[in-house]
Amino acid sequence: MSNLIFDFLRELKQNNTREWMAEHTEEYKAVRKLRDETAQLFIDTVASVDPAATGYPLEQSTYRIARDTRFSDDKSPYKTHIGIFVCPPLGKKSLLSGYYLHLEPGKSSLWGGNYCLPNRYLTAIRKDIRDNIDEYISIIESPEFKKFFPSVGFDLLKTAPKGFLRDWEYINYVRPREFAVDYALDDKFFDKKDYMKRLVPILEQVKRLNDFYNFTLTESGLPLMREERIRN
Repeated sequence: MSNLIFDFLRELKQNNTREWMAEHTEEYKAVRKLRDETAQLFIDTVASVDPAATGYPLEQSTYRIARDTRFSDDKSPYKTHIGIFVCPPLGKKSLLSGYYLHLEPGKSSLWGGNYCLPNRYLTAIRKDIRDNIDEYISIIESPEFKKFFPSVGFDLLKTAPKGFLRDWEYINYVRPREFAVDYALDDKFFDKKDYMKRLVPILEQVKRLNDFYNFTLTESGLPLMREERIRN
């Protein structure tokens, strides 16, 4: 991937104004073109691991750079990162687990799993983990998985979720509010011509986790589309 994206994002972070963006419209057009090329490569790479992503629409993988500031104290008009999300088969507004590539100077990463699920969806996942604990452990505690993701989940509950015994030996597995994983990627990672190919073994482990969560959600009978879009 060209340094153009990171160079632009660094400058934008230092000059996050509409006036600056207006003066750098042509640069942003070049960045957006490269973003779309990168997104298509990511879609194709995900599809090599997860066939459900074959033919995934490019427009379902990218986001506007303008921020929605209506509900935020931060009124900066633009995001200083680029996100690429592949979530077959329903697209980026679905509640299913997907594959997310985050591009930001010094903070890039590859994510998998779920983000901002409503409580009843979290409950469904927690119950399925409890009812299929051996299968879950075989995924998240396997050496292949832990090589990239030593732990699963963020924003942990301080105690056991409702309906779970506090002294259950696997209680930590069901405490996350975000059932997600992330793998940090330094800027130099993207200098390698085969960097997408290097993502494949990580994506293979993400797919194992996504498959577990997505089976739970599709079997739950809950709606699979978000009522509101994620402000990414």
